[in-house]
Amino acid sequence: MAPTKRQLAASILMCAHIADREAIAGFLTDPATQVGGNPFPGTSVGAQRQTWTGHSFEFRTTRTEVLGLTCLLRVLGGLPGDEPLVQDIFQSGPCRAYVYHRGDGCQVVGSVLHAKPGVALPIIKVRSRRRRPTNASHAQLDLFAIAMPIEARGLVHEHHA
Repeated sequence: MAPTKRQLAASILMCAHIADREAIAGFLTDPATQVGGNPFPGTSVGAQRQTWTGHSFEFRTTRTEVLGLTCLLRVLGGLPGDEPLVQDIFQSGPCRAYVYHRGDGCQVVGSVLHAKPGVALPIIKVRSRRRRPTNASHAQLDLFAIAMPIEARGLVHEHHA
């Protein structure tokens, strides 16, 4: 059974080697994004390396907006050309996303999102990361508090107060 859009998006978010992973995952989970036609889901590293190297040149000359391509080419360049991959394609309007994995949807090799020439990629909401504002001295005191026994913490705070 093919992985769902949500499963692939979650797997992409776990891939630190995909610089634009949050934007690509956001595109996949958008309700307007649909599974695209994919007559040949089975492919190989070598076939995709050749395909995307050509697209890279084409995208530069036509000024096509693209995310994830550099990361995908870097990964494909380090893998054996005969390694099998599964390709999933998703589309929304003039934009397409391609996700490459090893068959289960969990081991994502790479992903590319691109628009048609002259069309901007959609603005995709990226998950906000909650961060507590801290200053350096407060963070340093927290580190000391973690390393010291409870009895010693009170003495340190009394001396600095």
